[in-house]
Amino acid sequence: MILDGEVFGKPADERAAKAMLARLSGRTHEVVTAVALRWQDDTHFAMSTSKVTLAPLTKSAIAAYVASGEPFDKAGGYGIQGRAAAFVTRLDGSYSGVMGLPLAETAALLARAGFPVP
Repeated sequence: MILDGEVFGKPADERAAKAMLARLSGRTHEVVTAVALRWQDDTHFAMSTSKVTLAPLTKSAIAAYVASGEPFDKAGGYGIQGRAAAFVTRLDGSYSGVMGLPLAETAALLARAGFPVP
């Protein structure tokens, strides 16, 4: 996850999670997810880049979300597949890529290696 050229990892604690969400509030950021497939002597790579816009978040909404415990194992401090889905006002790109495994890109890599996904 990238905002203003800074890469956001997983928040270390409650303070870091709140700070990340406050910075993302009302803004658009990029989520870049890479996937690699190694089969026999070949390695194939693909990358998914998505733009996600979050609604403006109040301090109380951020506090309630952080108190849920959901932010702590997620880059940027939110999970689009969980409670934070309510914060997302726009997604340009891959929902599965934002979740962590870009499925279309993964299927294409499998097909290139001889394992087409129906």
